[in-house]
Amino acid sequence: MSRAFVNEDAEGPKPRYVLPERDDPDYDQAAAWALIEGAQAGDSYSAQLATGYEWGEPRLRPHVERIRDIAIERGNERLQQIAERFLRAAT
Repeated sequence: MSRAFVNEDAEGPKPRYVLPERDDPDYDQAAAWALIEGAQAGDSYSAQLATGYEWGEPRLRPHVERIRDIAIERGNERLQQIAERFLRAAT
């Protein structure tokens, strides 16, 4: 196939998730944000690989509840929707 018909970079670079060490007390909070940001970018799979957590991980529920509350305070409906979707999956 001609390169003219192949657009390998159409999506742009994949997001990179900067996380603290796994034993850091803030790891779960950072992982929750990474999963939510991955979902916003349409790349939940990479976020799950980076964090080691699957979408809807019950352990992250309190952190995602805080993310939802922040979204509500800021009027960020998209972030709120994603957080609520995570919370439904966590039950």
